[in-house]
Amino acid sequence: MLISRWTEGPRVAKEHRLAKKPYEQELLRLQEELVKLQEWVRVEGARLVVVFEGRDAAGKGGAIKRVTEYLNPRIARVAALPTPTERQRSQWYFQRYVEQLPAAGEIVLFDRSWYNRAGVERVMGFCTDEEYWQFLHQCPTFEQMLIEAGILLRKYWFSVSDTEQEQRFRDRLEDPMKRWKLSPMDVESITRWEDYSRAKDEMFVYTDTPDSPWHVVESDDKRRARINMIAHLLSTVPYHEITAPEIDLPPRPASRGYQRPPRDLQRYVPDHAARLE
Repeated sequence: MLISRWTEGPRVAKEHRLAKKPYEQELLRLQEELVKLQEWVRVEGARLVVVFEGRDAAGKGGAIKRVTEYLNPRIARVAALPTPTERQRSQWYFQRYVEQLPAAGEIVLFDRSWYNRAGVERVMGFCTDEEYWQFLHQCPTFEQMLIEAGILLRKYWFSVSDTEQEQRFRDRLEDPMKRWKLSPMDVESITRWEDYSRAKDEMFVYTDTPDSPWHVVESDDKRRARINMIAHLLSTVPYHEITAPEIDLPPRPASRGYQRPPRDLQRYVPDHAARLE
């Protein structure tokens, strides 16, 4: 499988990748801060939107999992929209994304977003030139409206080199637990590497604005990418720790004669774990 040798960023040598132990220690510390951020969002009624964009296999999904690992799914949710329906295609382009925006006290992480139009749709010919240019014209205004409405908007572009992307594709191809991640669209993206690069550069020209800037995450090293992205997100939000109310567990009341029904009257899951002993 041949691909261009042009790379989007410097490839990180294996010996320079972040070691597992310091990664796990710092990740846990940052995840504790994310819980504090979540509580601040909930109590203050803030609305936070985080956009994750980048090439296929750039590490967006892994970063999102680490962000949400200890968060309350009722407060922090992931929006990963499927292919639009025929009805949605006839709507204003941003309409179905507006439906996903957070209410007060919520966080929404977009695993790909309205920027599909400037990336996949542009490169693969899924939109017309008119639709594409209309998007680039409207997008900065759309995001400015979100910001003026009080939404905290953060945009991250995960940048992966061609050689690292190809290796991740090969890993997916050979691992039955990951093969579902490799789609025909992913394979097609290899032969269109430079097309995606040009599309990304053009998108940045129009949408990397002072009020809604792009933040590029070098992601050849997944561990570094996750740590750097989360640390940056936390540094851009003016949150503070919320003092949690004290909770005292009440004493368990004395039994009033309840007796559990016999076990043979209920269906129990077989003890599969016993086979492992």
